[in-house]
Amino acid sequence: MRKRNVLTGETGAGKSILVDSINAVLGQRTSKELVRHGADNASVSAVFENVDSAVMQKAAELGLAFDDDDSLIITRRISAQGKSNCRVNGTPCTLTMVRELGSMLVNIHGQHDSQQLLNPDFHCSILDLTGDNSDYLSEYQSAFKKLVAIRKRLKVLTSDADTKDRRLEILDYQIKELTDADIKVGEKDELTARRNLVMNSQSIANAMQEVLGAVNGDDENAGVQGVTATLLQTVSDISNVDSKSKALYDLLDMLSDNIERVKDAANERLAELDFSENELEKIEERLDILYRLGTKYGETEEEMLSFLENAENERNSIVNSDEELEKLNGEYDSAYDDTVKAAEALCKYRRTLADKLEKDVCEQLAFLDMPKIKFVVNIERGKLSSNGFDSVEFLISTNPGEPPKPLAKIASGGELSRIMLAIKNIIAKNESVETLIFDEIDTGVSGATSRKIGYKLKSVSEHTQVICVTHSAQIASVADTHLLISKDYRNGRTYTSVSRLDYEQRKAELARIMGGLEITDSLLQSAEELLNNN
Repeated sequence: MRKRNVLTGETGAGKSILVDSINAVLGQRTSKELVRHGADNASVSAVFENVDSAVMQKAAELGLAFDDDDSLIITRRISAQGKSNCRVNGTPCTLTMVRELGSMLVNIHGQHDSQQLLNPDFHCSILDLTGDNSDYLSEYQSAFKKLVAIRKRLKVLTSDADTKDRRLEILDYQIKELTDADIKVGEKDELTARRNLVMNSQSIANAMQEVLGAVNGDDENAGVQGVTATLLQTVSDISNVDSKSKALYDLLDMLSDNIERVKDAANERLAELDFSENELEKIEERLDILYRLGTKYGETEEEMLSFLENAENERNSIVNSDEELEKLNGEYDSAYDDTVKAAEALCKYRRTLADKLEKDVCEQLAFLDMPKIKFVVNIERGKLSSNGFDSVEFLISTNPGEPPKPLAKIASGGELSRIMLAIKNIIAKNESVETLIFDEIDTGVSGATSRKIGYKLKSVSEHTQVICVTHSAQIASVADTHLLISKDYRNGRTYTSVSRLDYEQRKAELARIMGGLEITDSLLQSAEELLNNN
């Protein structure tokens, strides 16, 4: 059996702050008002030990690591400007990631949850939680998802004929324009390089002529090639009598070869500079075409060719849409039949759940001093949606002979709290959440009923850890652990603290809750009786 925990304290002691802090560390929406005045930020941390394997799997999917002892530490820091940053086991993460984990760790039931009972939109999901087989819902949702995908495709194919014609006209123009352009990958870079060459050809030619002039020489000056040849002959003549001159001869011979290569390279470059008069104009025209097409279809040749391929595929799809439409109509009929079949199986399963839920809720409420109540789960057939075609609404009749009516028209605050507690007790066996927090579940109920609510919370704790914030001595007395929330004032500041009470302290706290300002011996004796009669 897991621990039953209660938190009590005087009004204004900070119980709501504690619940708000838990909501904050679970990734729920919060406010910068949580930050103490004058402080830069507020920090909230929660430690979860021996977490469920499903939580570990979800954490792994989110890229979060676990400690060796399967514990989980969530920390959230909220700045005075309202910004948040979160960490799980020291790893930074988003609020969305924390919310996903938090929803699997803790379920907080407060007055807001009771109000959800007034909204029929939530009733179908509540009914599903009372069952232990989610295959019916998952199989239906898989079939419905497939049906929706086919429907979207059909909607595109069956769009207005004029729209198709206009689209085909646009596609034909785009395809022709790109096809006529005969685009080649890398063409733009090649043309740009060629244009630079043409524009600078005169400067290049002058430089090559200067190189050749220096190599060949003229009537007045011997060129580098001639001078080198003369030196080579001179050294050759003395190499027979001076063996050490052989090395110099080899160097001059190498120089002569390199000069010949320079001469060949210069002549070759001059030959390459043979341009037609209108080549530059043609290059500019081609680059202009590529630029213009690039502004419409993609900056690079690859992007333009990809656009062309997609346009051709889309055109083929439209042209062949009649054939595809016939095929999709057949697929839609089949998918619709599968979806309806799955929806009917889901509905049949839900009706079984509804019969059991009606009986179980009435039994629970009878124990909670609502013996005459009639609880009805009304299921009607509606349009197909992501949850089937079932329209589910909870109805009650609080007086015999009166027909069941929607909760919003009949149920009081206290009745709503008890109905929600009854449902929580029923679904606790199937919920994977390991901690349930009840925030003032005793609102609007009497002392005797509060005692029974305490026993129901005790029953819930057989399947999950329970934490209950309460003003009821009857509920507080059935807890395994009693925590007191209190305020004190130090150095002009207010501090909220939580302390664990021993047996004698619990008696005093229960007496305070029952009696108010003055704690008498009779109140202490009554408190002791409550503690001893669990």
